[in-house]
Amino acid sequence: MDIKEVTSSVSEELKVFQERYKSVLHSSNSLVDKVTRYVLKQQGKQIRPLLVLLSAKVCGQVVDVSYRGAIMIELLHSATLIHDDVVDGAEMRRGIPSINALWKNKISVLIGDYLLSKGLLYSLENNDFQSLRLVSEAVRRMSEGEILQIQKTRSLDITEDDYLSVIADKTGSLIATSCAIGAASSTSSGEDIASLKSYGEFLGLAFQIRDDLLDYTGDSRKTGKQLGIDIKDRKITLPLIFALQHSDKGEQNKIKTILKSSKKRSVRSREVIDFVRQKGGLDYAAQVAEGFADKALESISHFPESDAKRSLQLLVDFVMKRQH
Repeated sequence: MDIKEVTSSVSEELKVFQERYKSVLHSSNSLVDKVTRYVLKQQGKQIRPLLVLLSAKVCGQVVDVSYRGAIMIELLHSATLIHDDVVDGAEMRRGIPSINALWKNKISVLIGDYLLSKGLLYSLENNDFQSLRLVSEAVRRMSEGEILQIQKTRSLDITEDDYLSVIADKTGSLIATSCAIGAASSTSSGEDIASLKSYGEFLGLAFQIRDDLLDYTGDSRKTGKQLGIDIKDRKITLPLIFALQHSDKGEQNKIKTILKSSKKRSVRSREVIDFVRQKGGLDYAAQVAEGFADKALESISHFPESDAKRSLQLLVDFVMKRQH
């Protein structure tokens, strides 16, 4: 499925968003402006601002507050990606060199801070206090999720509940917030806002599990990341958690030793991938993702039929079938 099918119901609104986003990113400082123009080149599918606009349209119509919410969400998301690349030492982002690969860590951290503060100030200047509250809560959750993942990665004792808690906070929170901000911009119905927020939370969980599956099954030319990179980084995700749970002590120790070892990482990663496949970890993770996708669809089932609702339904399908 092409992403254009998903975006067709808000194609004009997306153009308005992109122009306004470009304008907000502009800085009078030449270096900041140069780096932020490069940030625009790195833009992916802009799923989060898309969700703001679609959620607004499902509940009513896209208005100025909706656009401002979409801009703030994208500024925050871009900031977190830049900071993530610094933390992970990533050299590439979506097939092109990362900010830290070109401008080093110090500039990268400061640019991330700049984008975050730009988003917060943009909301304050327009008195978008509800959006600001929702985003601040998402930032707290994302930070806690990242810290819990680091904590559990060090000890290699992450459970399925831990993993779901991490991805709910790291990925689900911002996607849920995007939907909530969009809904709140066009309706005062607490029930409708909560329904779209739930849709976003479940979509985020399905999205992240699918993303983690690509580390075992993806084509690096499409995904832009090397197969098994999570294993090399000792990130224990759902396929591996399931495989370890369904192994004897000797197998568990062998795999954990491989994860801790720094020797011949690429060869050892293949061994872990084969182990996970044999133990049914890939099938199990795909099944869990499917369950969250169904819950996302159920969360918006009561809304009247519309092109925007259809787009939200198609987005779930897009997430579940994506290969990169």
